[in-house]
Amino acid sequence: MRRLPWVIIVMAFLGGPLALRSESAANGSIRGRVDVRAERTANARPDTSGLGMAASREGTDRRRSVVYLESAPQSAFETREQPRARMDQRNEQFVPHLLAITAGTWVDFPNDDRTYHSVFSLSKFNSFDLGRYAAGRTKSIRFQNPGIVRVFCDIHPNMSAFILVFAHRYFAVTDEDGRYRLDNVPPGTYTVTVWNETVRGDLPARIVTIGDNGGEVDADFKVQ
Repeated sequence: MRRLPWVIIVMAFLGGPLALRSESAANGSIRGRVDVRAERTANARPDTSGLGMAASREGTDRRRSVVYLESAPQSAFETREQPRARMDQRNEQFVPHLLAITAGTWVDFPNDDRTYHSVFSLSKFNSFDLGRYAAGRTKSIRFQNPGIVRVFCDIHPNMSAFILVFAHRYFAVTDEDGRYRLDNVPPGTYTVTVWNETVRGDLPARIVTIGDNGGEVDADFKVQ
């Protein structure tokens, strides 16, 4: 069972060590590339006990990762108005396959196919069931709790996706080349971690430091 990094995030916010900065310090950026080398393995929609299994997706989807700070400055947890996010149902696929949002964000699930779909999740902290609805309709759900949400369609077992809900805003989804960038990071020392659906056990992590002069720090990862 993979560990849930959001427990660490909440602990850091409530009482763990946070990055400190001086008034004259400048924010910086963390950038890099995630090289995912895990082989693609297909499987149908799992039952409740199999939610940690990998989804059946194309290789490009499985190579997309989320890079984030395990603990973040207190200002990163401040409540801000969030734009709505969107996960389409198109060609019997969820698009995008991997979505990262902050807690409190509404996600729309429009049905762009010519058939009925049903969107649901059995995830522990964000379970929901939007029921079945026809082409052209949209249903929405607000994700309040940090955690990993795996989404399915009750009608099409081949359809699945992941939504990662964060307590702070320092995260990024890699592009098609595996590259990412975290901007506006205050000076301090951070643990940068990578989530990918192919990872089993501990997630890859690196310690990086943003100096008082800001600048850019490189942090590359390999996911075997």
